[in-house]
Amino acid sequence: MIQPTSPGKRTRQKFGIEQLDALLGGGLLPGTLTVIAGATGAGKTQLGLSWAHEGLKAEGKLGSIMDLTSRGDSQNHAGYLADRYGLDLSVFDGIVPQDLSQVFDHDRNWGDYFHPFYRAGKRVTKNDLDDDDWHNWKVELGRTLRLAGFFLYGSMIRGSRRVVVDGVEPTDKFSESIQFEFFEYVYHQILRRDHDWAARELLREQFLKNLPKVESHAYEQKDVGCLYLYTTPHKFLEELIDEPISEGDIFANANTIILMGRTREPGRLGRALHVIKHRGSACGDEIVPYRITDEGFVFG
Repeated sequence: MIQPTSPGKRTRQKFGIEQLDALLGGGLLPGTLTVIAGATGAGKTQLGLSWAHEGLKAEGKLGSIMDLTSRGDSQNHAGYLADRYGLDLSVFDGIVPQDLSQVFDHDRNWGDYFHPFYRAGKRVTKNDLDDDDWHNWKVELGRTLRLAGFFLYGSMIRGSRRVVVDGVEPTDKFSESIQFEFFEYVYHQILRRDHDWAARELLREQFLKNLPKVESHAYEQKDVGCLYLYTTPHKFLEELIDEPISEGDIFANANTIILMGRTREPGRLGRALHVIKHRGSACGDEIVPYRITDEGFVFG
């Protein structure tokens, strides 16, 4: 069991699920990256949205949601939040004004949800595409990265302190995934930058003109947590636990890793969750069974 390095000094970002928060020593550490990994249908999205919703209680603002789905149906984020919490999920309109001072206009509904890619049926790794399609992907990526940066920066200056990244598909090599390349940019260049450096990256030639507004909307990047929901090819929890962590991939860089998968029980299949990594914090070693019901997660 890992002992906390600085107990009591950082407000944990809870899921609002008592058993899970207790397993994590009180919740996730802000300013860090958490990966929840599991096969399709494991419940990753529901868990991520529970964490985002808890932001309303803790920070007064719903967490920001980026859905990177690029083929098939998008995740049902709006439906889940409406059914579970009675919330209407507002969508970022994807419009960046020419006068970037309008980014700071709080009368504008900025939105809590952004779906960057609208290329249904398109895969997201280099091996799946011919050279022309890969080039087109890269061009689209370049246009969309800055837009995603504005979505996150605009959300943070409006009080969001939680970011959920969903719809990430499995890949043999993270370096060949356009989704992972997208995430690497927004995470390191926006989320993990001090507020003024993130603003400089986005506002560019309009930065100095807007510097007073940048400073009046300052926030601490160490208060911003990020939850990365990754779909694995493995369905069973024991396979996920046995899978080695490779240098340079998302798992090696994460502060916390939560695995979700199927279990074999006499006469039936079940589901269970395990916290395999939680750096800088105490955490439990248990493998915790759970069920997904109309009321959300039920542990035990």
